[in-house]
Amino acid sequence: MDYIKRQIKQQIVDHLDKKEITIIAGSRQVGKTTLIKEIYNELINSNKKVLFLNLDNDNHASYFKTQDFLLQKIELEIGETGFVFIDEIQRLHNAGLFMKGIYDRDTKYKFIITGSGSLELKENIHESLAGRKRIFEMMPVNFIEFVNYKTKYKYQNKLSLFFETEKEATLDLLNEYLNFGGYPRVVTEKLISEKLKIIDDIFNSYIEKDLVYLLKIERPETFELLIKILAVNTGNIINYNELATQTNLSVPTVKNYLWYAEKTFCINYTSPYYTNPLKEITKSPVYFFTDIGLRNYAIGMMGRLNLNQHFGFVFQNFVYNALKELLRWKNQKIHFWRTTDKAEVDFVINKQTDLLPIEVKYGEINKTTISRSFRNFIEKYKPKQAIIINRNYAAKEIIDDTEVIFLPFYKMYEFFL
Repeated sequence: MDYIKRQIKQQIVDHLDKKEITIIAGSRQVGKTTLIKEIYNELINSNKKVLFLNLDNDNHASYFKTQDFLLQKIELEIGETGFVFIDEIQRLHNAGLFMKGIYDRDTKYKFIITGSGSLELKENIHESLAGRKRIFEMMPVNFIEFVNYKTKYKYQNKLSLFFETEKEATLDLLNEYLNFGGYPRVVTEKLISEKLKIIDDIFNSYIEKDLVYLLKIERPETFELLIKILAVNTGNIINYNELATQTNLSVPTVKNYLWYAEKTFCINYTSPYYTNPLKEITKSPVYFFTDIGLRNYAIGMMGRLNLNQHFGFVFQNFVYNALKELLRWKNQKIHFWRTTDKAEVDFVINKQTDLLPIEVKYGEINKTTISRSFRNFIEKYKPKQAIIINRNYAAKEIIDDTEVIFLPFYKMYEFFL
């Protein structure tokens, strides 16, 4: 089976009966078109009136000359009501204002549109379509989707039992995912040589088509160098002045490039948690990659992670991505904690009424060892719980009034539900 079932699909299907425009946003090659074509075909099979338009197709793009002309085309094909899919909306100039005008005609058409992370889609469209849309951000294949695909959906309704029973197979799957990431074409390709060619195409298309187009830069190799430096420093505090020196760019330009990289779904950043500006880091961020495989490719390590020190950084990125997805609809922010005297906690989830510190350990754990930094945070902030996410060790310990939970990584999907 070469089709990967995506968890976000049901959320989108549930939104089809809402008047709001359904927007599916994400980076290139994450499977947006595949997903909407599946939904499109299911609607056809249910005898619904459906039209599919792709702005990468010149003939289809010609229907977008004016709002009136597009509505005329839609009425011609499906009548006065139905579902209209528009793929690659970022190709349309002023897409937000164009779709606002369509929406405000109060037609009986339901619009489902997709696009990669252009500014028009990710930023300007928010203002143009305020109150008229819901955005679903589609990420690369997550670990649960990856495991289900790799096990041919045999255990999709009992993955928890699979993880507990098949621990060696689970770690093998984890290591494969940490090496190659979650781009669908990379996941489904069997040959490593082909995986590398696919990620090379994705990486170069991202640099050349997204970033060069948006930034109008004459030296794309400078942006590429910046991405590589971030990849090397995954999980480490970033110093903008050092980045500027290493790339021969100004600090404002570095920050601008990083902002664009975030808005185009390449990277995410997390900021420090602090209450004492004199003793705790307050400004410098930590960056993580949306796709681990892309991060590994940028530094020539895709498929070659074989040392704990390499796996450790990537495992931390993996946990961050999982937490970000699990907390997406909750009002909880992910931070990290560092002090000026080098104490650190990988992640701190601000739950508004309480804090949840999380330490990430890829190395083998077989006893309840707790680092001094983690203890320092617990003693200072006195959270109700603290978590040490690791590969396969489960235990609990009490420090003062804090319950410290040693949580195998696969259990975090249940813990944060």
